[in-house]
Amino acid sequence: MAASSAMRVFPSSDLSRHAPRVFAAAEESPVNVTRRNGEGLVLMSKCKADAREQPLQFAAQLNAVATDDRGTLADRMANAFPWMLALNESDRTQCARELVDAARASFATGQAHLVAAELTSWRETATVIAAGLADTPVEWLDVAITAERP
Repeated sequence: MAASSAMRVFPSSDLSRHAPRVFAAAEESPVNVTRRNGEGLVLMSKCKADAREQPLQFAAQLNAVATDDRGTLADRMANAFPWMLALNESDRTQCARELVDAARASFATGQAHLVAAELTSWRETATVIAAGLADTPVEWLDVAITAERP
């Protein structure tokens, strides 16, 4: 996935001299730590590293689905993503199409959040259906409730 903005750069000596500043920058976005006698290193939060990994895992699964020629796309994706089995047939078809479209857009633009959001949305929908909550009526409040600031 392509980086969306320029990465901040710190010399490795800043890790010992100005560690709080380097770590604060790394919590915001990945930073490049340069070294005199070695290749630069990237320092980032675990959350950001995990967020980069999820679309790659999805891409690997999607590639396996795409190279299989047995059944429909929705059937093959349901084999790779068993939570899709909680969806009815038409929703599985729509889910498969929307996930492929989101993946294509994500990888074309370097915006991993597009496929991550679509995947999470469909998986949570399937979870609600599997839990039997899809037909539970929603009770909307007519009056806004103001909560105190913590």
